[in-house]
Amino acid sequence: MNHYETVFILTPVLSDAQMKEAVEKFKNVLVSGGAQILNEENWGLRKLAYPIQKKSTGFYQLFEFTTEDSNLAKALEVQFRRDERVIRFLTVKLDKYAAEYAEKRRKKVAGGVKAEEAAPVQEVKEVVVEEKKEVKED
Repeated sequence: MNHYETVFILTPVLSDAQMKEAVEKFKNVLVSGGAQILNEENWGLRKLAYPIQKKSTGFYQLFEFTTEDSNLAKALEVQFRRDERVIRFLTVKLDKYAAEYAEKRRKKVAGGVKAEEAAPVQEVKEVVVEEKKEVKED
């Protein structure tokens, strides 16, 4: 069973309904190909690190899925290339360590635990002691 994770960015000029329609289209490509979708995250409208096609923001979406068919990821990427609403995408095959990490991350998100609450950082206060020196004047 192959474990994949794909992130794609949709153009920011889409309405909310158009964005959801595009996400459903790609989700249906996976389900019809026999994939089991483990996780779906909508990261929302985010600023891009650099302009792509003269756009500085985009709708980010993540799918995590498993499949027996190694050609399904390629078929999904073909659909990404054909759709003009997608400005960037990246599909990665996860190894066993990345799959374990992704499962832990899913459990944290599902449990409602924020990253700051999961691992509290102890604050270290630095104390600066100033010494006063008296200067005697003659």
